[in-house]
Amino acid sequence: MPTYLKKFRDYLQLEKNYSSHTVLAYCKDVKFFQKHIKDVFDDDNLITVNYNQVRSWIVCLSDSETTNTSINRKIASLKAFYKFLLKSKQIDSSPLIKHKALKTPKNLQIPFSEKELDQVLNHLTFSDDFEGCRDKLIIDLFYTTGIRRTELINLEMKNLDLENNTIKVLGKRNKERIIPILPNVKENIEIYLQKREGLNYTESNNYLFVKINGIKLNDSLVYRIINYYFSNVSEKVKKSPHILRHTFATHLLNNGADINSVKELLGHSSLASTQVYTHSSLAELKKVYSGSHPRTIK
Repeated sequence: MPTYLKKFRDYLQLEKNYSSHTVLAYCKDVKFFQKHIKDVFDDDNLITVNYNQVRSWIVCLSDSETTNTSINRKIASLKAFYKFLLKSKQIDSSPLIKHKALKTPKNLQIPFSEKELDQVLNHLTFSDDFEGCRDKLIIDLFYTTGIRRTELINLEMKNLDLENNTIKVLGKRNKERIIPILPNVKENIEIYLQKREGLNYTESNNYLFVKINGIKLNDSLVYRIINYYFSNVSEKVKKSPHILRHTFATHLLNNGADINSVKELLGHSSLASTQVYTHSSLAELKKVYSGSHPRTIK
């Protein structure tokens, strides 16, 4: 691996605090691009790349039926790489300076309704054992805090502050935030902790959510938990932890929450990221508007 690629990897890990998964994906994309220019242009020097070479890769990816969304992600990796080269003064200008992202379809995420959440949390029967209490608490935390799946999986016992009704969450780029929890959620946490203490396993585990054998939860199990319970009450195609995060934000905005407050609760670095959740809130506002404005009253 060339020295500048190793330094790029270190830059992503140490300076940008990207996750190991993101670092791996970025470096893999850059290497694939390097292979392309070697195969097509017989030149693997990434320092002297021009936009025609980048465009050639985009065309090649498109011809191989790679989606525009995936292409944009790969180009984002290249942009990060050339931004690093600029910052470290290894190039004078980025070959991607005038690049515009490819158009992608807007797939609106449909949140669960308040009725669906009520059916799951208040009308479905959860078993009274460890796993039943754990599953209900997982759903409750997703819906009442809006945390990401990775954030929930990595919650540790020390992140709980039940005296002040808060939890500490470690978000993207190791950014910490404090999220309040509701009194009934606190009660569910206390019930779960009692069940957790009764587990019979020898290996010490500081993570809040574990399997019955004491091992930390994984992404696929958390997804299956959400999908399983919501399949009983919802016909929506997508039933996932992210939809619960989306639901959290949408229901807050629908009920008058300030968008900047929602941004902080979600752990977004920019307001633009939070605004993707406002389409449902806008629909609710339109409904209220059309039903209450004098011009609509006959």
